[in-house]
Amino acid sequence: MRSTHSGYTGLSKVHKFSAAGLTAAAAATVVFAAVSGGTASAAEAHAVKPVAWSAGSFGETQQDELAKQVDAAAKQAKADAAAKKADAAAKAKAEQERASRSEARKPMKPAAAKPAAKPAAPAKKAYADNLDGWIRQSLDILHAKGVPASYEGIKRNVMRESTGNPHAINDWDVNAVNGVPSKGLLQIIDPTFKAYHVEGTSWDIWDPVANITASCNYAADKYGSMDNVNSAY
Repeated sequence: MRSTHSGYTGLSKVHKFSAAGLTAAAAATVVFAAVSGGTASAAEAHAVKPVAWSAGSFGETQQDELAKQVDAAAKQAKADAAAKKADAAAKAKAEQERASRSEARKPMKPAAAKPAAKPAAPAKKAYADNLDGWIRQSLDILHAKGVPASYEGIKRNVMRESTGNPHAINDWDVNAVNGVPSKGLLQIIDPTFKAYHVEGTSWDIWDPVANITASCNYAADKYGSMDNVNSAY
């Protein structure tokens, strides 16, 4: 049969066979594709999901993805901030503990020494209100001042001068004539009493302790001690 294609008649014999072969191969491919498509199961056909190609669906997908990324970034930033805060708190606590340990290791200053307590004043000695008590009190004062005297020497002279009467007075001797009578336990005159008065005793010549003490101070100055006096002095 002569071909109706004008180009075909101009081909060589070899080219004609090649074109025929290509046509047959193309037809076989179409037939094979049809047969394969016919034998594919309906389940496999439905297993492939259709792809959405609309612009609207594509925009919504991008927005959802962007929102997820923003949310994830916010959560990560929050987690990072919390971790940073916890780390700062841990460092501050560690620093405080180091400072506390350093403070504890500082040497303690020795406590200031308390001033030595003053010795308590000795209790005031009690003396009997009689000749024995007067002599003993006078002796304590005399010895504290370094004035010599003894209990026996004082009592002996007291008994001779006044018989132990603290209000005794001599109003007849020369002293009385001169206006300065002898007074008290050891019959001392006012000028002598004032001159030999001992600090810590009364200025009253009639006071038994003051009278004995001033008289003994005078006797110690004139005779070495009241113990050396055996008569009027």
